[in-house]
Amino acid sequence: MPYDSIFRPGLLTGQVHIVTGGGSGIGRCIAHELASLGARLALVGRKRDKLDEVCAELAREGGPQKIEVRPYALDIREESRVEETMAQILTDFGRIDGLTNNAGGQFAAPLAAIRQKGWETVVRTNLTGGFLMARECYTRWMSEHGGAIVNIVADMWGGMPGMGHSGAARAGMVNFTETAAVEWAPAGVRVNAVAPGWIASSGLDTYPPEVKRQLKRLRRAVPLQRLGTEAEVAAAVVFLLSPAAAFITGTTLRVDGAAPLAPLASPWTTMMRMFAVQPEGNIEEPGWPLPDHTRSHPFNGFHLAVTPKALEEE
Repeated sequence: MPYDSIFRPGLLTGQVHIVTGGGSGIGRCIAHELASLGARLALVGRKRDKLDEVCAELAREGGPQKIEVRPYALDIREESRVEETMAQILTDFGRIDGLTNNAGGQFAAPLAAIRQKGWETVVRTNLTGGFLMARECYTRWMSEHGGAIVNIVADMWGGMPGMGHSGAARAGMVNFTETAAVEWAPAGVRVNAVAPGWIASSGLDTYPPEVKRQLKRLRRAVPLQRLGTEAEVAAAVVFLLSPAAAFITGTTLRVDGAAPLAPLASPWTTMMRMFAVQPEGNIEEPGWPLPDHTRSHPFNGFHLAVTPKALEEE
């Protein structure tokens, strides 16, 4: 069965889209939805084997109607490699209509325990790399032809205790998004961001065991009482890349079930508090109650989505 996008078939036919971090998780899902809508794809990631797997999936999905997708193994933190790769993408495809800056990574640690190397590694991945990709898209093609850029950030409103390096970088990317939206508007380039909250993605399985044991409890701090799906993030990205968002630029669309608005401080503070208590512990905070319910029905158009092992029932 194909990807079940809510957008009309052929929406992106003839367009070329770049997806960084396209070898797994949310980036993989975005790639599948873009391809289902007719886009030609350049998938960027550090691990060529993962990119090849996604390219093979897309080739099988295309059937007689071949999907044009190519992998590009790249560390987006390396400026010279970004420049070389972007030049190659233009040689291979001849144009760039959209960029989804999805690549990122971080590790859990309090600020006092983060060394300079760890701090700079995360900031270069989550901020500098996205800037380099966007700059090259703009200077090499979009400055003359227009286009759309979507930067994937995070729910860092109210801080990200336990992941301060990532919070600082993501906040920087939001500001970069706003700045680029103004500077690049005369070229017909729109720049927006999507901020996923807690999403049931394969990324949850990368956390250490003591963290994964608590992940099932995260939904209790979300007013919609569930985690989001990869397809819900992908749909937000496609909307911002589409003509329907032609008058939207410089904004950040939050896909988070209203978690930052809940009366439990910031979502990251809540998560870190969860990690600090025993599994049988309870979260008791003053403020508006968040009753348990099942009235929020997820959208999951991604036919290859798999529940993270960290969220599976024991």
